[in-house]
Amino acid sequence: MVDTLILDLLYPEEARRPPMAMKDYSDEFRADAVGLYESTPGATYKSIAADLGINRATLREWALRDRERRGVTTAATKPAVPRRDAASCADPDERVRQLEARVAELEASEAKLATERDILRKAAKYFAGETNW
Repeated sequence: MVDTLILDLLYPEEARRPPMAMKDYSDEFRADAVGLYESTPGATYKSIAADLGINRATLREWALRDRERRGVTTAATKPAVPRRDAASCADPDERVRQLEARVAELEASEAKLATERDILRKAAKYFAGETNW
């Protein structure tokens, strides 16, 4: 009883929230969520989890389990976000490299959007109870 009062005083926003129910996600949804996170350069667990409406820690756990299953180390999992220079370069070769990097970034963004769309379609199908889309 005293512990809950202390916690209520320390974290009042947590005290007002009802306890969350455990949700059961399909293996396909989990794989899609992890795939979306892994394929999105610069994405964070928080941003992808918010997009999908799931808890950040849940997505992190799924990603860690997937990496463990595949035998991948955490250091080599996500590529760094390429930097873009604001100033245009006078060197044509450098400009071509910048444009190629931008094309790659846009292609990654397109792939992310396609994956999100597919996840939303599957979710809509699941919640509508229809299987003939």
